[in-house]
Amino acid sequence: MLTIGELASHSKVTVRAIRHYHAKGLLPEPERDHSGYRRYDAGAVVELIKIRTLAEAGVPLARVRELLRAGEEEFAAAIADIDRRLRAEIRERRRHREHIARLASGDSLALPPEVVEFLDRLRALGVDERIVRVERDGWIPLAAHSPERVPEWMARKREQLADPQLVDFYRTLGQALDRADDDPRLAELADELAAYITRMADEQGEDYVDDADIEPPFAKLMDTLAFDTAPPARRLIELLRTRGWTGWTKLERVDPPQP
Repeated sequence: MLTIGELASHSKVTVRAIRHYHAKGLLPEPERDHSGYRRYDAGAVVELIKIRTLAEAGVPLARVRELLRAGEEEFAAAIADIDRRLRAEIRERRRHREHIARLASGDSLALPPEVVEFLDRLRALGVDERIVRVERDGWIPLAAHSPERVPEWMARKREQLADPQLVDFYRTLGQALDRADDDPRLAELADELAAYITRMADEQGEDYVDDADIEPPFAKLMDTLAFDTAPPARRLIELLRTRGWTGWTKLERVDPPQP
């Protein structure tokens, strides 16, 4: 016969857990011996291990009681069901781990791999990290909104990044972010950007500078994200408008204001 401490040791549970199982009606309480101690037989070890195993598998204690009283076929069916549930939970936890790993990797948290590759390419080309962040923050909602178009857009971006003039365009944007609204150099940078955009539009067609085909309301949202991330960009767009272009995400030719 076993004391409660010995039962706990053999079953690898705590004495407190055994008393809790007694209270829940899962494990019958034995009579006390002449010394006032409860004594358990070997069968209690088997029952307690069953209870512990089911409880550790996440089976509610009310269901544990039901399973312990079930016949062999019913018990086997219930265990198979529990096993399927545990497998599903394992798959879900694996997905959670993948999400955590993506979180640790920064850009890849909410972006397709080809967009992450594009952002890394910008960094390798020496583009200002603030411009990279603007691009990243824009691509997050864009990829979520139209995931099926991401491969098409990224193929075009890779093609454009082979153009040294476009890389210079990105670098010029980075320089603009260090300028105050009244800095004369900002106007000069706006001249450079407007000249580049106009040249590309004349040589390649206006589709080249507005190739994403994004709906105006969504483009406005992405512009707001860009301006929040890099506030000087708003002043730059104002200056570009006076030079015949408007928009950050969706570039469009406009008539410059008359003097």
